Amino acid sequence: MHLIALTGGIASGKSTVAARLAEHGAIIVDADLLAREVVEPGTPALRAIAQRFGPDVIATDGSLDRPRLGAIVFADEQSRLDLNAITHPAVWNRARELFAAAQRRDPDAVVVYDVPLLVEASDGRPFHFDRVVTVHAPAEERMRRLIELRGLSREDAAARVAAQATDEERSAVADVVIDASGSIEHTREQADALWNSMHA
Repeated sequence: MHLIALTGGIASGKSTVAARLAEHGAIIVDADLLAREVVEPGTPALRAIAQRFGPDVIATDGSLDRPRLGAIVFADEQSRLDLNAITHPAVWNRARELFAAAQRRDPDAVVVYDVPLLVEASDGRPFHFDRVVTVHAPAEERMRRLIELRGLSREDAAARVAAQATDEERSAVADVVIDASGSIEHTREQADALWNSMHA
């Protein structure tokens, strides 16, 4: 099994790269989806969040009130760190289960762990990846995409970019950097080259 970590800041173009690798046959394990799964009603992580942040972050249907929690953690660094300490280990454990399942199904599988917060969630853990791929676009370009494509205010876009690791921190852990500041086609071509390099 080839295990690839695919990371990049919010609105960097990472989803475009993941989709392209999936077209080639890669198995995508999406950390954002797992982050939702591990805080579903009845999970240990959701109970821990309610204990730390209070009952107001739980919606009337028993699910996590994401906007309310988001307002807390994006405004306060310690709250964000506390939330990460609850969710990151749960996500990582679930991801490893999925990696193992993929390997059992196909020992030659290429598994891509799509993980925006690789640097932030490492907690000093050694990286167990054959390759770390960082998708890069300048912060200003990512903010433009958040404003134009996702409807965020400039202030919200800036806060979300600032809350993540810096480009330098992500590049420091990367084996491969894909430049996604240009056209989608150019980004896809680099994803194709990455795929081909794994099968050379």
